[in-house]
Amino acid sequence: MQTLRVSAKSKPNTVAGAVAGIIRDEGSVEVQTVGAGALNQAVKAIAIARGFLITAGVDLVCVPSFSNIEIDGSERTAIKLLVRPQK
Repeated sequence: MQTLRVSAKSKPNTVAGAVAGIIRDEGSVEVQTVGAGALNQAVKAIAIARGFLITAGVDLVCVPSFSNIEIDGSERTAIKLLVRPQK
């Protein structure tokens, strides 16, 4: 499964296009964020991607979880969002 890393500076429309493309090709994607700004951009992107895919009859579900990751030698808590079609 592909992992998209989203930052506070990421453009939601660009991330949404990537999410929609990966959903179409692979069926699910994991979106990784660190910090409130990054999470905000990721949630906006998922909402936009949902709009892109709903016209094709695909509705999305987002499942959040915590994960510890290492950035520049220090451990940080990330929020991972599993995005997949609703069954």
